[in-house]
Amino acid sequence: MTAMAVMLLLVQSAVLASRAAAAADLAALAAADALRGISTGEPCTVAAEVAARHAATVLSCSEGPGQTVEVRTGLTGNPLLGTATGHARAGPPP
Repeated sequence: MTAMAVMLLLVQSAVLASRAAAAADLAALAAADALRGISTGEPCTVAAEVAARHAATVLSCSEGPGQTVEVRTGLTGNPLLGTATGHARAGPPP
């Protein structure tokens, strides 16, 4: 039973990490589009809105060189697991 409980916590941890990474990817892409003028809005505000739609929060958002945006997200799930984080950078193609 203990092994099964540990295994379940590990699986939940992996799922949360994957969801946090996906939220960061989508938020960074949306922010980069806003930065380039493809969509409307302030890039980091857009990133926060997109992350919120995926139950995540933006921990940091910054504009980088070459019209890139870097976003870190956090996703809280099971209190035993803490907060899962995701990181992504997006911008125009080279």
